[in-house]
Amino acid sequence: MEIQTMRKLEKEALKKSGTDFARLGFALFFMIGVLTWSFLSNGGISNNMFLAVAALIGAYMAMNIGANDVANNVGPAVGSKALTMTTAIIIAAVFEAAGAIIAGGEVVKTIKKGIIDISAFGGNADPFIWAMMAALLAAALWLNFATMMKAPVSTTHSIVGGVMGAGIAAAGFDIVDWGTMGKIAASWIISPVLGGVIAAAFLYAIKKSIVFKDDKVKAAKTYVPIFVAIMSMAFVTYLTLKGLKKIWPQIVDILNMLPLISIEMTKKPTLTTALMLGLIAAVLVYIFVKKKISSNTTTLENSRGSVNSMFTIPLIFAAALLSFAHGANDVANAIGPLAAINDAVVSGGISSKADIPLWVMGVGALGIALGLALYGPKLIKTVGSEITDLDQIRAFSIAMAASITVIIASQLGLPVSSTHIAIGGVFGVGFLREWLHIQDDKNTIEEDKLIIQDERENKNAYIAELKTLEGKNEKVQEDYSRIVELYKLIANERKIIKLTKKEIKKAKKVQYVKRDAIKKIVAAWIITVPAAATLAGILFFTIRGIMI
Repeated sequence: MEIQTMRKLEKEALKKSGTDFARLGFALFFMIGVLTWSFLSNGGISNNMFLAVAALIGAYMAMNIGANDVANNVGPAVGSKALTMTTAIIIAAVFEAAGAIIAGGEVVKTIKKGIIDISAFGGNADPFIWAMMAALLAAALWLNFATMMKAPVSTTHSIVGGVMGAGIAAAGFDIVDWGTMGKIAASWIISPVLGGVIAAAFLYAIKKSIVFKDDKVKAAKTYVPIFVAIMSMAFVTYLTLKGLKKIWPQIVDILNMLPLISIEMTKKPTLTTALMLGLIAAVLVYIFVKKKISSNTTTLENSRGSVNSMFTIPLIFAAALLSFAHGANDVANAIGPLAAINDAVVSGGISSKADIPLWVMGVGALGIALGLALYGPKLIKTVGSEITDLDQIRAFSIAMAASITVIIASQLGLPVSSTHIAIGGVFGVGFLREWLHIQDDKNTIEEDKLIIQDERENKNAYIAELKTLEGKNEKVQEDYSRIVELYKLIANERKIIKLTKKEIKKAKKVQYVKRDAIKKIVAAWIITVPAAATLAGILFFTIRGIMI
């Protein structure tokens, strides 16, 4: 038996190592391909080797974004069984790449969030290039480590920390805009709290309006179209504001060709315009879903499972739209510094903004998709099932929180992280489940108290009646003694049941939200900026030492 067990373990180890080597092989092939392409296509530029190495690091960063950050978009859908792992990866990879290519910014700020003053470099391109390379590599290494530790962290905060650390190493502490850094630190609290509160609020609303009703199918027929319409409005608004900035003028031209629609031409969409488009989408979706559910409710059972099934298709659309918007926005975390290096190498100067060549955008888009396919499942499992148990209703609430929180925060000027919002939503859902369980326990305890009180009254009345008959016959005395002993046994049993309930409650509390996961993730969030900054500073001095 032991020999067979050892052989099975050996086979599993060989299989796992073979898979790991295959993944590594694909990743290295992609990075070497990017390095070769950049070097050959920019052969006429001086310092083209710097650009080629930067492209290699950019590809590495993009893959790490795909491996770590994209899990937040599809993790809840996978955890709720709305999507299989394979389907989720395909959908996310396609829509992430599409978002990056179609709606990724033509021009991005190369110094993310304006955290350092580029004038401190004195127009000297070399230390600027070294700083951007150090920042990009530091952020990528930190994301790689976080993914290995199964900790979803903010890629934006990683690159911010990298830029800050490299900037300090290059020009001192005065180069950093500490006010901006303070806002970023505040987002560690703002993002998860907002995400958690909004996700919990939607989950509670769904439970009160549908799940807790006796006739769940009838309630679902009324309220599911409303919730899905709200989701549609939120996502269209979110996508318009965050994912369509690059192609907005072309979209306005198309929309103005439609009857009864007139939108003022602006460089980017306004909140009013986005909300108007969201409202139109919500009305259309409400009519469609209402009709669809009305024709299907006759075949549905009156159960929570039936209600869950109604949220499956909306969840798939949510995962796709979140991935598209994420690709459009967060691709800049990989290619922003790369675009800055490309601009500095080509022009020989330093600019706060830089045009992004198509090949640079392609590196970001393909890198994110490839990183997700190769290394994304680990974090998808963490987000989807290793913090709290998710079903379609809970995952739907998290997706709603992800879109609505970004809309609110962006309009209030609050710095937020999409990663922190999504994970905060998972925490919020888990803690709401705990709270509802505690409320159920309190109600059960009150019911038990009433039952015990009734039993005591019945017991006392019966004993009093037996006492009036005491001495009249031996059978009555035997019954009296037996009843007294019986109530003693009942009292002991109740003590045992009470202790058992306490233990079950403790066990369930851990199951609802896994405390170890919370501690690990929050710790990773807190140290992301300082860790990336420290690593970037070390890398800057290393690169400078090599080049001088």
